[in-house]
Amino acid sequence: MAAGTFSQIYIQIVFAVKARNSLIKPDWEDELYKYITGIVQNKGQKLLAINGMPDHIHILIGMKPNCCLSDLVREIKKSSNEMIKQKKFVEGLFAWQEGYGAFSYSHSALDNVIKYIVNQKEHHKKKTFKREYKEFLEKFNVDYKEEFLFQWIE
Repeated sequence: MAAGTFSQIYIQIVFAVKARNSLIKPDWEDELYKYITGIVQNKGQKLLAINGMPDHIHILIGMKPNCCLSDLVREIKKSSNEMIKQKKFVEGLFAWQEGYGAFSYSHSALDNVIKYIVNQKEHHKKKTFKREYKEFLEKFNVDYKEEFLFQWIE
């Protein structure tokens, strides 16, 4: 990082298990989250919150400007996928869906975003992932086409 470069970039990343299968099980999700935390830290970034549901995951990261978000997400998905296969957490095939959502926040919003991520299990008792994801896209004014969103299980 160059002298005189100062930044404050907070990004929430959201991505899903391929075909939105509910494959992330409570008995190994903490190990997955710790592994992903290690990936983020090894890339020189700061993981602020991580949690999810059996079919998707939310990660809040404090990013440095020299980090390429798409490279980071690709590494998280690739390495965590390999770890899940190596540990044989899933019978059969496991993969993350293509694509992800990335949403930026101000420092003043961090407490609320962290609470939101930590309370995913409670939150999803009232709202589906599809509805949640579309609300993110609309709240952040992201143009999207329905056919390019995740595969949804109805």
